[in-house]
Amino acid sequence: MSEPRRALVLHLSSGGDPLVVSISVATAEAVGPRLADLILGGKIETITAANGTGIAVNFSQVLAAHVDINPGLGQIYGSVPRER
Repeated sequence: MSEPRRALVLHLSSGGDPLVVSISVATAEAVGPRLADLILGGKIETITAANGTGIAVNFSQVLAAHVDINPGLGQIYGSVPRER
């Protein structure tokens, strides 16, 4: 059985739906434990999406963040297109 894909879920201070970014397992393991420090530091950090795209996140605008299993609904930022 393949390992589930991961997603970085960002709840922004502006409200609305969270921003969901597809990330690799390696990125999840690297970023997940640092999320509290990233939010407390309020700096801009580049996160690598599952498709290799660098996404700049301004953590001063993030109220809460967590790594979760990638929801299979619709298009998610940074997701790798499925082959047909």
